[in-house]
Amino acid sequence: MTRTQVELGLRADCASCFGLCCVALPFQASSDFAVDKPAGQPCANLQADFRCGIHDRLRDSGYAGCTVYDCFGAGQKVSQQTFEDRDWRQDRATARAMFAVFPVMRQLHELLWYLAQALELTEAATVHDDLRRALAEVDELTRASAAQLQVLDVGPVRERANALLLRASELARAGVPGRADHRGADLVGARLRGADLCGASLRGALLVGADLRGADLRRADLIGADLRGADLSGADLTGALYLTQPQLQAARGDGQTTLPPALGRPSHW
Repeated sequence: MTRTQVELGLRADCASCFGLCCVALPFQASSDFAVDKPAGQPCANLQADFRCGIHDRLRDSGYAGCTVYDCFGAGQKVSQQTFEDRDWRQDRATARAMFAVFPVMRQLHELLWYLAQALELTEAATVHDDLRRALAEVDELTRASAAQLQVLDVGPVRERANALLLRASELARAGVPGRADHRGADLVGARLRGADLCGASLRGALLVGADLRGADLRRADLIGADLRGADLSGADLTGALYLTQPQLQAARGDGQTTLPPALGRPSHW
């Protein structure tokens, strides 16, 4: 994580959260989840102390979807700051409000993650002032009241931030000759073993199950790219832009996969 990401509290601290992702969010029985669960209903595996009863065996128990989720610190912000350490189990009104605020806060924290990462791109120095202003704006929104957050339209906020993130990406990748543009491309199951994707735009690309073994993904823009089941064995992700831990958790890789220093190697690789 960058220093700014650390300062903003963008790493999930489950011990300081009331298990919000295990209650507020819905999931459906699939390859990612063993059962159906509606929004607002606690997961059967959530314990009284808000810990997960199967945390050390989620994948083996059919809950792989939980291992690829990251709230970027939104859970503890909502629990400890917005609701001032009020447990959602105290009353229904608190629960309804908290569950409505959590997804909004999660979007804001994800934006903060990307903006903080963009500020580390030295090639994008010309937009750093704009990025700092955008980061300050989003950070201020995370400190709004529960009532304000429940009615916040995150869409325009995301659009303004994304324009800056795109500009920073273009500046950071400008020095890579012949960089490919696969923005939003359908590359499901694509055979890209050993592909030269250095500096490529893969923003929002569907790379589900793609063979990216040994691919050169240095300085590639991976914001919003769907890497579920993609094979990154031996791939080089040095300096990859906007790559997140959930994306890596959803993919496959090995000990030869080169990762940015701010991200960890998933335990299932």
